[in-house]
Amino acid sequence: MLKARLITLLWAMVPVVELRGAIPRGVIAGLSYPEAFVISFIGNLLPIPFLILFTRRVFEWLRTKSEWLDNVVSRLEAKAEKNKEVVLKYEFWGLVLLVAIPLPGTGAWTGALVAAMMDMQLRRAMPAIILGVLIAGIIVTMITFSAGALMS
Repeated sequence: MLKARLITLLWAMVPVVELRGAIPRGVIAGLSYPEAFVISFIGNLLPIPFLILFTRRVFEWLRTKSEWLDNVVSRLEAKAEKNKEVVLKYEFWGLVLLVAIPLPGTGAWTGALVAAMMDMQLRRAMPAIILGVLIAGIIVTMITFSAGALMS
């Protein structure tokens, strides 16, 4: 069971997968729904403060390393710019919404990227991202539970 917990935690830390993939993966690995939810929630949030604090500096450093990395950084910045409008319009709730909707291109990593590009302070961005991850986790857990019930 320790292995299932660790794998679930690590999956939740991966961009794009995040808790949206980690919760069902944890349940399939034998974790209870609440346990998969809690482990995924924690795993999804672990990298977020570091992303908010260091993304700009890392991007600046990457730009100097190669043209390919400069292009990658430019694409990530364009993604953040595209999502920035919602956050600017609705502020706290915009960031919550961006993180909470369990669809591709949203989530805690995207929220952290947008917060970093907007130079949001950690103390302003983290509560919104935490709430968004909580909402996304509840939605994904409910969908996973419903799918499990249909398959039984």
